[in-house]
Amino acid sequence: MTTTHTEPTPATDAAASAPQPLTMAGALNAALRDEMAADDRVVVYGEDVGPLGGVFRVTDGLQAAFGDERVWDSPLAESGIVGTAIGMALYGMRPVVEMQFDAFSYPAFEQIVSHVAKMRNRTKGRVELPIVIRIPCAGAIGGVEHHSDSSEAYWASTPGLTVVMPSSPADAYSMLREAIRSDDPVVFMEPKSRYWSKAPLTLPVQTAPMDRAQVVREGTDVTLIGYGPTVRTALDAASAAEAEDLSIEVIDLRSLSPFDDETVSASVRKTSRAAVIHEAAQFGGYGAEVAARITERNFFHLAAPVLRITGYDIPYPSPKLEEHYLPTPDRVLAAIAGWEWDLA
Repeated sequence: MTTTHTEPTPATDAAASAPQPLTMAGALNAALRDEMAADDRVVVYGEDVGPLGGVFRVTDGLQAAFGDERVWDSPLAESGIVGTAIGMALYGMRPVVEMQFDAFSYPAFEQIVSHVAKMRNRTKGRVELPIVIRIPCAGAIGGVEHHSDSSEAYWASTPGLTVVMPSSPADAYSMLREAIRSDDPVVFMEPKSRYWSKAPLTLPVQTAPMDRAQVVREGTDVTLIGYGPTVRTALDAASAAEAEDLSIEVIDLRSLSPFDDETVSASVRKTSRAAVIHEAAQFGGYGAEVAARITERNFFHLAAPVLRITGYDIPYPSPKLEEHYLPTPDRVLAAIAGWEWDLA
């Protein structure tokens, strides 16, 4: 295969330089399209990603644009999807594979944890595995069992994997292109409830490096940390808190592993209070690691314990009960109100 890597004029950028409304799904599609045009080693495959364009239409039109030798439908076998990606990466290709739904990724768990994550270490750094594993994740879409899950703690606790989750169309585009160019494997988690969120964009767009957290709202009293679908929840809680004269700073982690201690600690040392919000169950959840890292590094700056506002310790419930399971701005504000406040 001939290897090229050039910067094309993105198809999405051809009409005008003025920002155009783009959904997160559209931004991901544009990132795949632009990176495939820039590098002919990039291939895309998974269940129903070809003519259908994926369940969420993230790969819509890619097979028509690049042919069925670069975009194709795989068998319904996630372990085989990832296993073949390992072989392709070993031979110099850059596969981007889709798991279709978060809980569908578990049949590939052994391949990801035992081989994808360990290959560079196993070969003393000589072998790279430039694989991107796209996983639509989390809830709030009325999905049934196996179609809504938050598996980030599994992947983030596995050394050798980079784990990222965008919350906006701009980050989705920029971070996916960066992930495809990475020489190490990336688990790229896409919050399903944000696929249809829109933002005005002019592509190509370059946001912060994907391993850096971002302060998406400045504040002085509380640091509220979210990622993926809960960034919107955190921002809504911060807006509601204004009525109580409470200033909440919101951080979008973006990268779950590696963790951006510098940005988070700088915020916590400014506000002296921190809370983390995620959809996954609380016990053993990713928020526990965030709380531990904040406490270890900033203990003498904290005026109160670090809070976790999370899903309950049960599987994602049926669609009719999901609204009672997911963290809400009201739950965030109720948790914060439970602190002892001395503002004198």
